[in-house]
Amino acid sequence: MIPRLAAPRVLRLLEGFPVVTVTGPRQSGKTTLVRTLLPHKPYVTLESPAQREFARLRPAEFLRQFPGGAVIDEAQNAPELFSELQGVVDASGQMGQFVLTGSQNLTLLSRVTQSLAGRTALVELLPLSMAELRGAGLLEADYASHLLKGFFPAIYSRSLEPHEWLQGYLVTYAERDARQLAAIQDLSAFQRFLKLTAARTGQLLNMQSLGSDVGVADKTVKHWLSILETCYLIHFVRPHVANFGKRLVKMPKLYMTDVGLAAALMDIHTESEIRSHPLRGALFETLVVNELMKTRVNQGLREPLHFWRDNIGTEVDVVMERGTEIAAVEIKSGPTVASDAFRQLGKWHKYATERGRFSAVHLGLVYGGHTRFTREGVNVLPWSDL
Repeated sequence: MIPRLAAPRVLRLLEGFPVVTVTGPRQSGKTTLVRTLLPHKPYVTLESPAQREFARLRPAEFLRQFPGGAVIDEAQNAPELFSELQGVVDASGQMGQFVLTGSQNLTLLSRVTQSLAGRTALVELLPLSMAELRGAGLLEADYASHLLKGFFPAIYSRSLEPHEWLQGYLVTYAERDARQLAAIQDLSAFQRFLKLTAARTGQLLNMQSLGSDVGVADKTVKHWLSILETCYLIHFVRPHVANFGKRLVKMPKLYMTDVGLAAALMDIHTESEIRSHPLRGALFETLVVNELMKTRVNQGLREPLHFWRDNIGTEVDVVMERGTEIAAVEIKSGPTVASDAFRQLGKWHKYATERGRFSAVHLGLVYGGHTRFTREGVNVLPWSDL
């Protein structure tokens, strides 16, 4: 197993909570992680129809099988367990008794927070980070390879053709889960919606335009997007609230949670296609934004990423605020950094220092090259150092 940066946090939380809940996309490595950390703890998956029926119809009897606790995979399939689990862990008083995993974000978390408030810690496990690949000696010299492959562990631990595996993932998990959650009748329209959504990764979300291109109502687009978010296929980055006296856009930016899935949905098969593709910049931005998000998630930080854009087009790709400090990051896919790459950061810096109330303002730029340096007060970071 490729060592995961979330592992120390999971072990630490097991010492202080009776239940730890691990969520994340399907095939992101949740089961592998918890079974590696807890090899002697009983394991059961509620993907199994027999176990799922047992857990739903007789939750108390189901839990009595595991007096010392267990790892319960895909726990959202039996929500009846959660109320029963509350009484079990309260009676035992043991820490680290149960680990729940699930691949449906909002569905699982809403049930857990209602029934196990104060009794469970929450951990998100996203696909592999570049830091994890670097630690395992699997980080490539050219980012095009990672735009094509994405970051699901199976692609790096087995001899697989990335495009074939990712296409299989879409059919086996993405379409199946979405159809189950949304009772989608028109599969061809939903498949078209998936492709058009992927083609908008790294862009402002315009639901009316997306609905028009797919041929469905705005209400349907909103519902389908919420399903994709629940299944960890997409996530949103919201605009930063600091207006500095400027009128700001209110639409969020949409990102595919795995850049390889975006490339697969765009029918990109080779690295050479990636390098010449008109959306290469958007795919590279998706990779970088996702890496910044994985860093925060692995550390258990709750502060979200933002972007900043005013109504005349001044924009910085990522804004990160923590306490009284703030940082802005620009993302450029080119192998070199032109002097005009710092223009937007310069404008934003002026607004933030003159009109903001921050104890420190930091500037960064991530690019497709390989050298780290500082220019015009901006820390310039190669993609491979994320």
